[in-house]
Amino acid sequence: MEASARAKFVRVPPRKARQVADLIRGKSVNQALSILMTVPKNASREIEKTLDSAVANAVNRAEGARLDIDELTVSHITIDNGPIVKRIRPRARGRANRVRQRLCHISLTVSVGSQEKKEG
Repeated sequence: MEASARAKFVRVPPRKARQVADLIRGKSVNQALSILMTVPKNASREIEKTLDSAVANAVNRAEGARLDIDELTVSHITIDNGPIVKRIRPRARGRANRVRQRLCHISLTVSVGSQEKKEG
């Protein structure tokens, strides 16, 4: 069984969020949460919220069936580019610099069992 969650328009640059996503890809949910709690990056907080949402979706989807959260793994996580918010920053002598705030979309899927069991 699979369950997914998406976080859109997250105010974290995609390049920095991908560094954190690479740490938890393929890990169990408990390992992923412990990694995300110890990584000192802003992206880890947003990915942790998305992971919690995906686990809640899996529990909700199971309804009456038994679901052991310890068996869930992060099977798929992608960080996509979002829109770029453009701002103007005043500078000296009447000039201005453009500040580009990059946003990202986080897609996360959890599934029961690991990927090695599915392939083998």
